[in-house]
Amino acid sequence: MLKRTLKTGRFKRATRIRKKVSGTEARPRLTVYRSNTQIYAQLVNDLTGSTLVSASSIVKNIKENIKGTKGKIEMSKAVGKEIAKKALDANITEVVFDRNGYKYHGRVKAVADAAREAGLKF
Repeated sequence: MLKRTLKTGRFKRATRIRKKVSGTEARPRLTVYRSNTQIYAQLVNDLTGSTLVSASSIVKNIKENIKGTKGKIEMSKAVGKEIAKKALDANITEVVFDRNGYKYHGRVKAVADAAREAGLKF
């Protein structure tokens, strides 16, 4: 029997979400992963199982953009803007958002809002 922890609860929520949300070539899935210190976002085509575009807070140009700011929310906004910019460069305008089992607030919401402001539709 699995010991019930926050991580197993998130995995259960993530699988429930993934039953309903699926990405295609025309409308990929924007998935967000957050660790204690970093945040990652990627666009995934679930039909082929490939990542189309990715962005994270450990990439050099995002680190330079957020050097003067404080807080993880600002870092998440920068990742959201970067993923939207890369998606628009790849001619992707519509996505399906996957919060990956996390609550839709804080850093996850900041990524989604910044991506919307930068031009992605979901």
